[in-house]
Amino acid sequence: MMLKTRDLCETIANDSDYKGLLAKVEKFLGDDEARLTYQSVHERGQELNQKQQSGLELAESEIAEFENARGELLNNPVASEFMQAQQALEALQGSVSRMVGMTLELGRVPTEEDIAQASGGGCCGGESGGGGGGG
Repeated sequence: MMLKTRDLCETIANDSDYKGLLAKVEKFLGDDEARLTYQSVHERGQELNQKQQSGLELAESEIAEFENARGELLNNPVASEFMQAQQALEALQGSVSRMVGMTLELGRVPTEEDIAQASGGGCCGGESGGGGGGG
């Protein structure tokens, strides 16, 4: 079984789309300005989120400052491509995990219908009584 798992990993690692995503991540990691801007915006977003969750009201100036910094970050093509690549890699990881998990659960390769039902969006009859709200 581990040989087949290695084959899957090799297929993913050699995929041109995957390599393109990795190249964007590596370009971002090599760009100090983009990395520091991203880190600063990310940390500030976490601070504001924690403040809001603590029941404190955010000042308009804090929100405007954050939105301005976030806008600058999104205008940086290296950082923007990194964020898109990061989302795509997370989606890929989630898809692979779901497929493997469903295979282990079902004892077979999941069909498109199995996947649609697990996602809570079956199309062809067979109401499942409401899927879970996991995400």
